[in-house]
Amino acid sequence: MTTSPPKPQTAAPSAPHAAKAPRAARKSRPDEGGKAGRRGIQSIETGFAILEVMRRAGGPIALSRIAEGAQLTVANTHYYLVSFQNIGLVQQDGDTGHYGLGAYALKLGVAALEQFDVYKLARPAMAAISEQTGLTVFLGVWGNKGPTIVYRAEGGKSLPLLELRLGSVLPLLSSALGLNFFAHLPVEMTAGMLEDELRVPMSASGLARGDACRTREQAMQLREDIRAHGFSRCQDTLLPNFTSLSAPIFDLSGGIIAALTVMGPSRLLEGTAEADVLGLLQRNASEISQTAGMYA
Repeated sequence: MTTSPPKPQTAAPSAPHAAKAPRAARKSRPDEGGKAGRRGIQSIETGFAILEVMRRAGGPIALSRIAEGAQLTVANTHYYLVSFQNIGLVQQDGDTGHYGLGAYALKLGVAALEQFDVYKLARPAMAAISEQTGLTVFLGVWGNKGPTIVYRAEGGKSLPLLELRLGSVLPLLSSALGLNFFAHLPVEMTAGMLEDELRVPMSASGLARGDACRTREQAMQLREDIRAHGFSRCQDTLLPNFTSLSAPIFDLSGGIIAALTVMGPSRLLEGTAEADVLGLLQRNASEISQTAGMYA
């Protein structure tokens, strides 16, 4: 016969204050691809804004700089940091007083990497690209024999590319997928394949000549161009009258782990149409890379 039933009512005055968090969270994210209606907790998002400032700093950072970067008062920032220290997300340097990411932040990162599946993440992106462009999209990885197709999404604007099946190993110099790996893998990993392809004339291999490199000097110059521009392009190489564009997917260390490639009739990949497809391809590859832990 204690007064336990009335106790929940004593918390009632604070309920309106607690209800403000979801409303603020919705205002802070007015439109995120249809997620505007989702309820969130603003304080959690604020806390991660602080952690993002610390991540970008690349090392321990002063409290005032964290507050400035997160656009918070120093006092409020300190409250968050104390809680983060209590759970190991943040640690404070005893000499400088600066704050850096703690051991639990590392554990979270490792766990996320262990759960990362490039195939799973790429599939919906590929379906979206294929649906929007009507072109065929490939996911390729570097296999034991070279650039290998591991998944594909058919487009509606061109006939199925029967020559390029799952498991197909593509050339290094005459495919956009191959050029992407040539540009971003260590030189020693692709040296043997490069020399083999330069030694064999394209006509003898049965492939169209197109804009494929003919000398090692041309190949190395193209390698630098691809790295500088962030994509590779081939026309009339694998198949006559076909153009392919490829964008790399990177991991936490900045190393290439896969590539998204769009291929279609050259008449559908010209001028602004090609630029639009390339932009869509690069955005999706970049988003997958960020999920893998690779940040600019």
